[in-house]
Amino acid sequence: MEQIEEKEIRPYDVIVIGAGAAGMMAAGTAARDGKRVLLIEKMDKSGRKVRITGKGRCNVTNARPAEEFAAQVRTNAEFLGQAFAEFNNRAAIRFFEKAGVKLDIERGERVFPKSGKAWDIANALLEYCYENGVKIIYNTRVTEIMTLGDKVFGVRYINRRGFERKEECPQVIVATGGVSYPATGSTGDGYTFAADLGHTVEPVRPSLTPLVSSHPQIGYLDGLLLKNIRAVLYVDDEPVREEFGELGFSERGIEGAVALRMSRDAVDALIDERRVKLVVDLKPALTEEVLRERIAREIAGMEPTEFFAELLRKLVPKPLVMTLVHELGVNGKNYIGKLTEEEITRLIKTLKGFTFPITDYAPFEYAIVTAGGVSCAEVNPYTMESLKIRGLYFAGEVLDLDANTGGYNLQIAFSTGRLAGLLKK
Repeated sequence: MEQIEEKEIRPYDVIVIGAGAAGMMAAGTAARDGKRVLLIEKMDKSGRKVRITGKGRCNVTNARPAEEFAAQVRTNAEFLGQAFAEFNNRAAIRFFEKAGVKLDIERGERVFPKSGKAWDIANALLEYCYENGVKIIYNTRVTEIMTLGDKVFGVRYINRRGFERKEECPQVIVATGGVSYPATGSTGDGYTFAADLGHTVEPVRPSLTPLVSSHPQIGYLDGLLLKNIRAVLYVDDEPVREEFGELGFSERGIEGAVALRMSRDAVDALIDERRVKLVVDLKPALTEEVLRERIAREIAGMEPTEFFAELLRKLVPKPLVMTLVHELGVNGKNYIGKLTEEEITRLIKTLKGFTFPITDYAPFEYAIVTAGGVSCAEVNPYTMESLKIRGLYFAGEVLDLDANTGGYNLQIAFSTGRLAGLLKK
């Protein structure tokens, strides 16, 4: 009993701010190594963003080999290399399976819980903290991190009842996330803390976010999901990125894996006031010549008095029919027997290169991840410790680290969180 009481009054060795993927990994790791850890979370439960990621399924990581994984990291991949080596995707898979979460590897080497429930991942991280003795306080917002002389921090926080308190400790880990999905608690607090402590914060902007098009017929496509298409992103009429896969349309904009992967380049170009367009090949498996033959066969099998719209219905999903009619300027009720060669050529060109001008992007509320953040040049890649202030560590999305969709961003959180939690000097 005396030993328990003594442990309770012992000051915290480390305070972790933010109980997301990176924060829980960091807190559990530090506590496992014998540190007394306080984890402060502003929301009413931990892992709010983890619990909704992957449309509630949670793409935990990606099982690609290290060099292929690194190729999917858009910013500071070399910096991430040290954290990834310490706790890579295979280690993450073992971690969750040891925690009792069965995993499946799906198309594109994406890893999901077999249950299809993101809660299993969030709860496994929470249990990791509990079993190692982390103290967690919820509904509590950190308002300030102060340096109090040599190797001592003061962390001031306030709960929703207005009770304010200050804790002192020698080490602080900032794992507050970015500003994507702010309803989950990611509202940029960590950037303020970092800047107040003398760190550079690279400009933040949405990444993996839907793209907004000014195409006059975009409204016809709401709810449409196109599979197996090829798309090329152009900036000032120069191709900058090509992707193959799914493209979706909603009230938020153009989304799906293809658009999300391209959004990083599109957002940066739009911020720089450059011209952006997305050119979609709806029939990537067919050359223009083969597509012309396919259209000729379809026409040959139809009555000359059937409508042009009926031909289109044989070539594209129904929601695209009216959009193509307007795009081509051909009346959908024109008889196919009266189609000209010039109209057929225009149809082929459009099917192979449907162009969507991109004029904007969806805000942080719809972005999967934040680009920008605490400058990695001011953080030790071997420890995640600040190069400016000893004892201050950063982990997860608060750093200027982001990657493509497919499980890469959560792995960044796990890798940097684990390394920060080791509290290496």
